[in-house]
Amino acid sequence: MPMTQYTTQLTVTLAAVFVLVTATVLPLQPVYAEGGARRDVMRAEDQHRQEAIKLAQEAADHSKQGHMGPFLTSAEAAMQHALKARKDAHVDAGIAELKHAVEHGSAGHGDVATKHAEQAVTHLSEK
Repeated sequence: MPMTQYTTQLTVTLAAVFVLVTATVLPLQPVYAEGGARRDVMRAEDQHRQEAIKLAQEAADHSKQGHMGPFLTSAEAAMQHALKARKDAHVDAGIAELKHAVEHGSAGHGDVATKHAEQAVTHLSEK
């Protein structure tokens, strides 16, 4: 059965619309659906960084009050969160300061431990 002129024009028009819609929508889709997953990873890394900042500040506050037990607990927890945060120079510096804070806190050097914990907060807060 031969196609009529109306049917041919309709087919060509629908094919053109399909091509235009596909060409417009396809680039907006994440490749291999990794866009959402990567965004979730980045959000989790940022949450770990924020938690590390909060715990490092708590550690500094405990050290100022002379509470070395809670200081060590908070500083070690802050270091664990910082290790899970997205890596950059500031996070690496914050981790190093937290390690020094734990070492000095374990040795009973509260004033030095406080300074290292405060430096960790400063480094972790920078982006």
